[in-house]
Amino acid sequence: MSSEAHTSAEYIKHHLQNLTYGHLQNGTWGIAHTPEEAKAMGFWALNLDTFLMSLLLGTIIMFVFHRAAKSISTGTPSGLQNFCEWAIEFIDTSVRGSFTAKNDMIAPLALTIFFWVFAMNLMDLLPVDYVPMLMHELGVPFFKVVPSTDPNATFGMAIGVFLLVLYYSIKMKGLGGFAGELTLQPFGKWGMPVNLLLEGVNLIAKPISLALRLFGNMYAGEMIFILIALMGGAWAGATLGGATLYGSQILLSLGWAIFHILIVTLQAFIFMTLTVVYMDMAHQEHH
Repeated sequence: MSSEAHTSAEYIKHHLQNLTYGHLQNGTWGIAHTPEEAKAMGFWALNLDTFLMSLLLGTIIMFVFHRAAKSISTGTPSGLQNFCEWAIEFIDTSVRGSFTAKNDMIAPLALTIFFWVFAMNLMDLLPVDYVPMLMHELGVPFFKVVPSTDPNATFGMAIGVFLLVLYYSIKMKGLGGFAGELTLQPFGKWGMPVNLLLEGVNLIAKPISLALRLFGNMYAGEMIFILIALMGGAWAGATLGGATLYGSQILLSLGWAIFHILIVTLQAFIFMTLTVVYMDMAHQEHH
């Protein structure tokens, strides 16, 4: 039993480890081959799988929409054109419902965020063993195919949104207006320290909650897929009740995958909607 528990723990640990590049303990730069090596690399390590998958998915999305734009027709539209028009109309309606100011950049930003995050999340529906096994055959020790299960990716996107919020807050209200918003609300000039504390916490909480919400939901979903996959290993070595375990794994995998489609879409929509709401707040003044 201890051997089986150890094997299960190692299986989970392996699937949750990123392909990390950084400064090795021997003084050279390279890829970590153990979780301990990756941890020792510190802050400046780069998760190559997250970076490559994010770049690949972003490129695919741009290619699809570029191809649709190049082949647009006023006659009978193709299936791709119908899809892209529906997507743009859906995003435009969502932005109009959440953004009350005027900024031509918001709708393209929302479109990019929704489909990029959706594509990242959608990778969670791939069988958890296929890509790692393929990479192992190519000599790659680890590979996480779902970028949104890496907090570096979710925090990177959230910080990008946060910087935009700061930029437009200062641009629309002026530096003095933005500073006054942080120091004079809600208790006036006599409550400046308390105002700054409350508004500062509220401001910093935006990117943190944005990043952790996406990461937490996708990480939990990935973990459940891994635990379901472990049932297959138990079935392979079982002598009694193996058929029951095998059938349960199929039903659980199918059921969770169907339910996870909703989570994948919902998390992309929430990330997009909150971004639009935060940008709307940056364009408005407190009263």
